[in-house]
Amino acid sequence: MSEFADKLSLTLQTLRRIEAEFSPAVFASSLAAEDMVLTDLILKNQLNIEIFSLQTGRLHAETLGMIDQVKTHYGKQISLFLPEENAVNDYVTQYGLNAFYDSVDLRKECCRIRKVEPLNRALAGKAAWITGQRKAQAATRTELAIQEDDVAHGMQKFNPLADWSEDDVWHYIRSNEVPYNPLHDKGYPSIGCEPCTRAIQAGEDVRAGRWWWENPESKECGLHVVDGKLIRIRAASAAAE
Repeated sequence: MSEFADKLSLTLQTLRRIEAEFSPAVFASSLAAEDMVLTDLILKNQLNIEIFSLQTGRLHAETLGMIDQVKTHYGKQISLFLPEENAVNDYVTQYGLNAFYDSVDLRKECCRIRKVEPLNRALAGKAAWITGQRKAQAATRTELAIQEDDVAHGMQKFNPLADWSEDDVWHYIRSNEVPYNPLHDKGYPSIGCEPCTRAIQAGEDVRAGRWWWENPESKECGLHVVDGKLIRIRAASAAAE
């Protein structure tokens, strides 16, 4: 069996184990390439795992279009979680619509309002959540484990594609005719909110286009960070030792 086939088999085994042992579980999809791989695996295998996305109010039109693409291709609707309107209005009134360019703190506060708080609502009452993160995506993710003990949310967190390469992701997408965000064809390997994401140049890190005005060490939105530190302090297996 090829190396990729082994990875694919392990990923599907992980998803089936999540369904069996950590119900109810949810998958947080950004609608980017990695997340479309997991969406395809979950829906084609009819796994009882809810898929949701954070509609931040600042997403690209192409990203929003993927919601309809999923419904058309798979016949399934992704759940959407939006930020609290009053919190968004208060931020804009006090600091300005694009204040996140002014400082890391203001950028993180915008992410907290538009991403972290809605995520907390999406995870309420769940036993586990799933992400499409990969080790190779960023300097902040090199210690990523397939399963982690997310003490911040009081549940298990799974990254089934942790060991997948960029080539693995696109091999799966092309081999299985998985719909994907057209921004990927325009130089966007990593896609977030429109004002915080740019296309990258040849040779740049895959997440160089995310918050490009900041140092690489600060390039996390808060979904995987608690008190300024990454949630993934230890893999779940290590935490149990």
